[in-house]
Amino acid sequence: MSIVERQPPLDATERAAIAELIAHYPTARAAAIDSLKYVQQRRRYVSDGTLHEVAHLLGMSAAELDEVATFYNLIYRKPVGEKVILLCDSISCWITGRDQLAAHIHQRLGIRQGETTADGRFTLLPIVCLGDCDHAPVMMVGDTLHGNVDTAALDAIFKPAESDTP
Repeated sequence: MSIVERQPPLDATERAAIAELIAHYPTARAAAIDSLKYVQQRRRYVSDGTLHEVAHLLGMSAAELDEVATFYNLIYRKPVGEKVILLCDSISCWITGRDQLAAHIHQRLGIRQGETTADGRFTLLPIVCLGDCDHAPVMMVGDTLHGNVDTAALDAIFKPAESDTP
């Protein structure tokens, strides 16, 4: 699903929070990642317009801040669902069934990598490594790490999400 949203300009609370982040660093530019993470936490992703505003507050060009944002794969520059599913695609996870999990997520939620469910609840994204190789295959749903995931575990993880839908 393609979610097209136009984000409003930063509000006074957001501007104040970014100013507070800047105050913790010797230069405003040093607050770039924290500022992007803050905006994303509030808005789920960093739109072009918002990126321009944050860049101005940091004394950076939008291109410079976009370079920072696109370098870090956990700063989302396009709309994502309410919860992001990060499916590890390291060699450990691949060997232990990562592709079967991706296929099961597609069957269960109707999305492939880079897609968002029709209801906007979930986005499935690959990630290079979640650093939990001894529990491969692993994935994160929102802020929760799940290890030793198999199709039964996936069904249990997504059951609550389905049961609260009328």
